[in-house]
Amino acid sequence: MDRTVTTVIDSSKCIGCGLCVNVCPSQTISMEGDKAVVSGDRSMSCGHCAAVCPVDAISVNAIDKSLYHFSTFSGDDSWLPYGEYETVDLVKLMASRRSCRNYTNRPVDRDVLDDLIKIGITAPSGTNSQLWTFTILPTRKTVVALGERFAVFFDKLNRISENRYLRGFLKLIGKPELDDYFRDHHDSARQALHEWKNSEEDRLFHGATAVILVGSKPGASCPREDTLLATQNILLAAHSMGLGTCLVGFAVEAMKRDISIKRFIGIPDDERIYSVIALGYPDESYQRLTGRKRFVQRYYEV
Repeated sequence: MDRTVTTVIDSSKCIGCGLCVNVCPSQTISMEGDKAVVSGDRSMSCGHCAAVCPVDAISVNAIDKSLYHFSTFSGDDSWLPYGEYETVDLVKLMASRRSCRNYTNRPVDRDVLDDLIKIGITAPSGTNSQLWTFTILPTRKTVVALGERFAVFFDKLNRISENRYLRGFLKLIGKPELDDYFRDHHDSARQALHEWKNSEEDRLFHGATAVILVGSKPGASCPREDTLLATQNILLAAHSMGLGTCLVGFAVEAMKRDISIKRFIGIPDDERIYSVIALGYPDESYQRLTGRKRFVQRYYEV
């Protein structure tokens, strides 16, 4: 990861409060006399110092401020203090988002897609890696073309999984995945493939008019977590913007096992895709929240 120091402090503005030193996670800044100075040789480029400075004396050149400029709405760059947002509104948004499996034919404007990505990258990332990648399929035609690649993969996988001797051997040597797939998914995949080939019924992307694939370049400290955090941002933002979304886990697994699918849409071999988001304008609506299943919760203290 690039830890180059790009922090600049305007000493003529600095009032020596030391707040930037207190919030810096990399010890990039220290106090010399009554002024803050850049003294470290590594930086996370998190921007904490610039955000906390009361006199706007600090800039971090690695940060692209234009990424907080949106096309479909006006961004507000003032910081929202702790506790100054209505929790009930946040919970309602989170609980109202549902996986959408019915879409209209209306395309998603590219400005909306671009803004969703900008919202996605406001998520935290391990050690501030920010090594996300976003591959956007902006049209239904492109989504269908990718769907054809997935159909080829699952058709082949279904045929392989029908070999009970192979399944038994792999299970015997501690690799039960093929047997698990045959038991849990073979029949439904066969039906979905039949519908795709004969009636163009889309059981993978459900007729979505756009897809966003969220991945990571190599080098991130926790790439899966990073991408899933950005993904959640996109899901919630999409709902607030009138879009429906659905995560497609089968697509993630297929791309993991067949690199040609990634190559088909121009994703480099060294990138890993961790989430695939189908999205579009929903052709469904709901009347109420329904809650979630029961979960395990525990405390531990000494």
